[in-house]
Amino acid sequence: MIKTRVLLVAPDEPDPDALIEAAAVLLGGGLVAFATETVYGLGAVATDADAVRGIFEAKGRPSFNPLIVHVADVAQARSLTTEWSDRAESLAGRYWPGPLTLVVRRTSAIPDVVTGGGETVGLRVPAPTVARRLIERVGLPLAAPSANRSNRISPTTAEHVLGDLEGRVHLILDSGPTTVGLESTVLDLTTDPPAVLRPGPIGRDSLSATLQGPVVAGGRAARADEADLLTSPGQLSVHYAPRTRAVRVATLADLAEIDWPPASGLLAFESIPTDATPTGVARSIHPRADSASREFYRALHDLDARRLDLIVAVEPPPGFEWEAVRDRLSRATVPYQRKSRR
Repeated sequence: MIKTRVLLVAPDEPDPDALIEAAAVLLGGGLVAFATETVYGLGAVATDADAVRGIFEAKGRPSFNPLIVHVADVAQARSLTTEWSDRAESLAGRYWPGPLTLVVRRTSAIPDVVTGGGETVGLRVPAPTVARRLIERVGLPLAAPSANRSNRISPTTAEHVLGDLEGRVHLILDSGPTTVGLESTVLDLTTDPPAVLRPGPIGRDSLSATLQGPVVAGGRAARADEADLLTSPGQLSVHYAPRTRAVRVATLADLAEIDWPPASGLLAFESIPTDATPTGVARSIHPRADSASREFYRALHDLDARRLDLIVAVEPPPGFEWEAVRDRLSRATVPYQRKSRR
């Protein structure tokens, strides 16, 4: 088993010695977890196939599920694709550094293990100083999916990473909680019109305005074995899930149908009357889309740690601003079905 070390680093002015140590681990083929603005990532040198295989082993991730590659700047991104289009240039200029991943044609510098054998790769420039300085120190792009066991709740703190991957990762750079809290928007630029493969902090309306053209919603795999459908991460139907049984209902009125076990939790995105649930139900309420996006995974982690019998989530209200939260909730839970009574 790997001995996992945790180094505290200042988010704005990280200690150069910590970055030097982390870069040495990565260049030696090891794994380093670090914060992006979205979630903590589990990093390995993207051009080192053996190191990237270590990510899949540590996470228990299926080999057909591709990884996002984090780069230091636009120039490094251009070096990893055979076609850097005007669209890519416009989007990178508007949203990088930031939570937008662009799917483009890859060069041979990116090994098959990163892309699940596909011919495209997702690239992005993360916003935090720690992440970008680490990539610069290494001098190579970093493959970095979320730093958690496969299909589990994404980590937004170093504590989440340690709880899931202790003994599986060499080093964790702890720069505090992430600021966005949901994974990046993934936009496929190899299709016409471009397609959002995973909703995220940057909405289709903003992307369409930047490109001055349509941006469509892409599909997602229905089963974990539909590898040929995965052109980016975040497309599996079951993902981001707590260990606790978690279900969802469409409206507040549906809470009356729940068979509440003694230890239950409630996750909601609007105020709920106290008499809508039994006494003692652990509640996590986030009535605004911006706060809900930041706190969604933290709330799931908190409820999951309580060793409950059931987590119930009420779906967010309608509105484009809730698209990313609605997407993650649909993968982390299953629709509630009341057992028939005789």
